[in-house]
This record gives sequence, structure tokens and C-alpha cells, in this order.
Amino acid sequence: MNYTDLNAATIDRWVEAGWEWGVPISHEDYLKAVSGDWSMLLTPTKPVPKAWFPPLRGCRVLGLAAGGGQQMPVFAALGAACTVLDYSPRQIESERNVAEREGYAIEVVRADMTKPLPFADGSFDLIFHPVSNCYIREVEPVWRECFRVLRSGGLLMAGLDNGFNFLFEDDESHLTGFLPFDPLVNDSQRLTLEKEDCGVQFSHSIAEQIGGQLRAGFTLLDVYDDTNGEGYLHAHGAPCFWATLARKPEENE
Repeated sequence: MNYTDLNAATIDRWVEAGWEWGVPISHEDYLKAVSGDWSMLLTPTKPVPKAWFPPLRGCRVLGLAAGGGQQMPVFAALGAACTVLDYSPRQIESERNVAEREGYAIEVVRADMTKPLPFADGSFDLIFHPVSNCYIREVEPVWRECFRVLRSGGLLMAGLDNGFNFLFEDDESHLTGFLPFDPLVNDSQRLTLEKEDCGVQFSHSIAEQIGGQLRAGFTLLDVYDDTNGEGYLHAHGAPCFWATLARKPEENE
């Protein structure tokens, strides 16, 4: 079993145990979104600014590693044409279940985002990519694929784990780890993840995450940071996540 298969199985177990990022949107919240009362998260606590979103009616949206029935139903409620790609069967199942419950169409694709995305060039107007690339070792190929499948002028919204959490033990009060975090080459890091049933996770530098978007051809438009939402680091305001808004330039730019 390769590490992405292991991560898919791990996330399935988390979903079955009630993982917060695997709990689908309620019918009541879907109806609120239909009436214009909505928000979406790329990172744990801060809603994505409404100013980041283009007009969504008819917008072709790809939810990249965004299964679970949390964001895509909101996009659908606002009139977007939605596609979601995820590698966890349980997260994919949730997307189908919510779409069936609410009666909207969505293209649901189970695929590994470490491989070329199964979409034609220029297929989407917007890619929404919540925190998830901590589960893959190489992020720059993902940015290049995002650039390819977006139309000219299309937008990429991404939530990014900056690796800060890998430095601390469970109660977050003592710095015990080190970066980079790569359990495929470091046995102590691998054993730490196995002990906590955390799958296979990786740290990524700002050069990989934001620099990688720039090298793929994107223009960075905006950015914000966020905390874990709870715990010692949150209480001290430690910014453990970034969110970025980037744009694929128009062909004549």
C-alpha cells in the first residue's frame, strides 16, 4: 500500500469516528446558503472573505481534496456547477449523499491528487482547495495541475498547513520536533504518526507552498493566516495555517 492509499483509509476511519472535517452540512444550513446566508472555510476558523469569490452562478468550481459535503453544497446552493475530487471513499460518499438529499447535480471523482488531474485544460473557473496537501509529499506538481485545469483568469483558493504543528508534542506546550517533517525518510517521525493514527503527513515550506504557486504561473492576490482554533498554540495566537488567493493570468497579460 502506498502512502496515499494509507491516508485514504485513515481518513475513512476518522470520518467514521466523527471527524469534524467529515461531517456534512445540515439541510438547514444548505437552505440558509440558498437564501444567501453562508460562509466557507479553507483553514480551521476564519471564513474565506466574501470579496475573494467571483459571481458563483454558473461558475465551474473544482473542490480539490474537498470531499465531505461541507463546501461543495454551499457552492451548489449558490448556483455553481460543481465537481469534487477526493481520495477518501467516505468523503466521496458524503458528497453524493448530500447532493441526493438536496437535489442538485455534482460530478464526483475519486482520484489521487498526486497524479495528473483527470480534467481537460481550462475546465474550471475556480479551484477551492482546503487544507489537505499536508497529506502529500510533493505539492508543486499539484500547483502546476491546478494552473493547467483553470481557464485564463481563473482563481485558486488554497488552505495551507505551514508545518508549525509538527514542532510540538500533543499538548502543544513543548517544542520537541523539527522540520522538515517527512516520515518517509525519518523513522521517529513515522512512529509518532503511527502512534496517534495520523496517517502519513508532511511539512511544506513557504517556498513550496506559495513559491510553488508563483512558479506554476499564478499571481498571488491575497493571503491571511489562521490558528488551530483550540489548544495552547491557539491561545497564544500562533498562526499555523495560511490561506491564499491566486489567479491564472489572462492569455494577453
